Amino acid sequence: MTYVKAEYLWLDGYRPTPSLRSKTKIVDREVRTIADLPDWGFDGSSTEQAEGRSSDCLLKPVRVVPDPVRGASHVLVLCEVLNADGSVHPSNTRSVLRKCAQRYSEQEPLFGIEQEYTLYRGAKPISWPADGAPSPQGPYYCGVGADKIYGRDLAEAHLEACLRAGLRVCGINSEVMPGQWEFQVGAVGPLDVADELWIARWLLQRLGENYGVWVNFAPKPVLGDWNGAGAHTNFSTKAMRAAGGLAVIKEACEKLSAKRQEHIAVYGAGNEERLTGKHETCAITDFRYGVSDRGASIRIPIFTAKDGCGYLEDRRPAANCDPYLVCACLIDTVCAGSAVSSHALYDQPTMEKAEAV
Repeated sequence: MTYVKAEYLWLDGYRPTPSLRSKTKIVDREVRTIADLPDWGFDGSSTEQAEGRSSDCLLKPVRVVPDPVRGASHVLVLCEVLNADGSVHPSNTRSVLRKCAQRYSEQEPLFGIEQEYTLYRGAKPISWPADGAPSPQGPYYCGVGADKIYGRDLAEAHLEACLRAGLRVCGINSEVMPGQWEFQVGAVGPLDVADELWIARWLLQRLGENYGVWVNFAPKPVLGDWNGAGAHTNFSTKAMRAAGGLAVIKEACEKLSAKRQEHIAVYGAGNEERLTGKHETCAITDFRYGVSDRGASIRIPIFTAKDGCGYLEDRRPAANCDPYLVCACLIDTVCAGSAVSSHALYDQPTMEKAEAV
C-alpha cells in the first residue's frame, strides 16, 4: 500500500506575532500536486482562531514541497486558514497578499528576504557564558573558528533541507551577534517569497528540535550593545529594473516615507527595541534613504546606483515580521500609493505602537 505522510503547516491566530502550527495526515496515494491533497480541519479554539463552542477551522492546501526531514515521498503542505463555511479567516494574511499580488501583477514585483535569527539553548544564545556575555561583537560576522562561530551545524543542516525541499534559498551567513545567523530567500514573486520563508522558518524550528536548540526571531533578542535581528526586504518592480529605474526607486522611497507609520505597524512587534538609530538601523521615528547606507530606512545598493536601475532594500522589517503583510504593504504603497491598513487593525498592539511614534 502506498502512503504519504503529509505535514500540514499553517499560521495560528496569536497576536501580535503568529506562530507556525503543523500536524500529520496520512494520504493513501502519491502526492504530486495540490490537487492530490484534501482540505482538512483543526481545533481553532486551541490556536486563538475560534471559540470552544464553534471551534472548527479549515486548512486549504496552497503549496506542497518535498519533506526533507522525513524524506522519501513525504511532503510539507502549506495551508491557508478558512472558517468552517469556507470563507477567509481573519488571521489569513496570505489572502491579503494574494489579492494584492493579483491586482498589481502587471508591475511584476520581485522580492528577496534576508531572514536573521538567533539560536538559543535555554534562556541564552548558544555558547554564551552562564554569567555575563561573550566578547564584544566584531569578529563574529561571516567569521570562522570555534571561538567565533556557534550553531553552524544547524545552519548548514537547514540550508541543505531547504534546498532539498526546492525552496529558493540563495545563501546563509553568520551574523554580527554571536549565535545569530541569516538565510536569504529570493528573488522571486511575492507569494513565492512569503510562502517559502514561512516553510523555511518551520524547517529551521523543526531541525532545532534535533539539536536541543530553539529559534528566537525577536527583533532585539539581547538588550544592550548588540545587533538586533531583521528581515531585510529587497524589492523591485519591472520599472525599477528597467533602464532609468533609479528615478523610479527614488520616487518609491518618497512614497514609503509618506506611509512610514503604516509600514511600521506591520513590520514586527517589538521593533522599537531594534530600530534605535544604532547597530545598523534608522530610528523608528525617522525615515531616510541613501546609497549603501545601512543606517538608513531604505538602502539603495551601490550596484543599483551605478547601473541606474535595480532594487531597493527596506531595512525596517523585523525578524518576526509576517512576510505576507510586509510584501503587501510594499506593493500597495509603491504600486498604488496607499499602504495596506486593514490587517493592521486586527494587529492592534502593533498599530498602537505605530500611532504613538
